[in-house]
Amino acid sequence: MRSDLNASGLTEVERQILTSLQQIRFGSLEIVIHDSRVVQIERSEKLRFDAKGKALNESLS
Repeated sequence: MRSDLNASGLTEVERQILTSLQQIRFGSLEIVIHDSRVVQIERSEKLRFDAKGKALNESLS
């Protein structure tokens, strides 16, 4: 087993990317790569509201 893998079989970078994707509802995830290596993960998140002013991340129905 590679030394950069954790118990779930993912590298730290892969785990961080998956965690960021799971936590974002509206927005974007940018992965910056230099020399074929991930060097930065940027997350921009939007807060959206329905017509009544209620946050959409609280109201799914």
